[in-house]
Amino acid sequence: MDEPSPPADPPTNQFGSLNDVAHELASLEDLASRGSWRSILDKVSRARSLNLLSNPHDHLIYLTYNVLALSKLRRFADASTDLDTLDDFNSHYYKYETYPQLYPNRSGSMLPFSLRFIHAQLPIKLGNRQEGLDRFYRLLNFIRQKIKEKESNNLHDSVKIWKRRENFVLNCLIGHHLGDKEFILCIDLIKDMINRDYLDPLLVSKLGYIQMQIGDIEGAKGSFNHVETMLNEGKNDGYSFLSEVQFRNLVNRNKALVYVVGKDYVSAVREYEECIERDHTDVVAINNKALCLMYLRDLSDSIKVLENALERVPTRALNETLVVNLCSMYELAYVNHSEIKRTLNNWIVHVAPDDFDASCIRV
Repeated sequence: MDEPSPPADPPTNQFGSLNDVAHELASLEDLASRGSWRSILDKVSRARSLNLLSNPHDHLIYLTYNVLALSKLRRFADASTDLDTLDDFNSHYYKYETYPQLYPNRSGSMLPFSLRFIHAQLPIKLGNRQEGLDRFYRLLNFIRQKIKEKESNNLHDSVKIWKRRENFVLNCLIGHHLGDKEFILCIDLIKDMINRDYLDPLLVSKLGYIQMQIGDIEGAKGSFNHVETMLNEGKNDGYSFLSEVQFRNLVNRNKALVYVVGKDYVSAVREYEECIERDHTDVVAINNKALCLMYLRDLSDSIKVLENALERVPTRALNETLVVNLCSMYELAYVNHSEIKRTLNNWIVHVAPDDFDASCIRV
């Protein structure tokens, strides 16, 4: 799972625009949304050199964007060095009440949550998996403590924000454990959330995916049926980021996965087509439909599905997994696949975000 976007909890909710929250924050957000990470590094460097950052939270927000940009560009050692310039995250230097004239009636940490997340993620990127996992579990405990505090003060909107963060961090943890095939630990983490009445359809679906990987097909079907029941009964606790369309597509993709496991690729394609008709930017459905067509020995159509997606929604479809699959299909379908992949590479150079890994094209 990618890092979250960096904007911090704002110092107050009385501002009219992002630029009122921090220096040229709207411009940083725009660059991040376009994947212009090198431009962000230049902008942060310029703001620092010209002393354009006047308030403590300005420095923290710009540091967050700088560390995120370095991470996206896979400059993990540089990101870690930049992050090490901070003292202990709980230091009074990063609390609003330390600066009462700047932040009247404001208390608590001004540290962006994204900075805490990147702090946990970096050791794993640098090859120190255990240190990263330890930080993730400490972050999870920190979040759960925040949820208790907000609940005790009846701050319902804040509870929703922190529960979404809990969901995000838990999904990242599960992803890291899955990478080492620690399936039982992943299932225990998910069931712990479900037992606490945490009704997130993404989390229940992930339980089904893991059950499939360990061969528990009936258990997976049960999890997927639970997700469909949640959809039909309108049960989505609001702590996930799913819209109704995304929720319905999740149900269709779960059904398709069951068909794929049973090698009923025709039925799987039908489910994925329903997703794409509902949302033409559903890249998971697009990619998986193409794979199913390939399994049905229809390489021509599978290639068209991926090429059309890159043409119609390049900002959504241009990811390494989809491009790897498309290049594999070229290699199977064409004798002159090297030339075709070079053409693809030339196109990608002009449209890809800075963090796209061009080595996946295998030219």
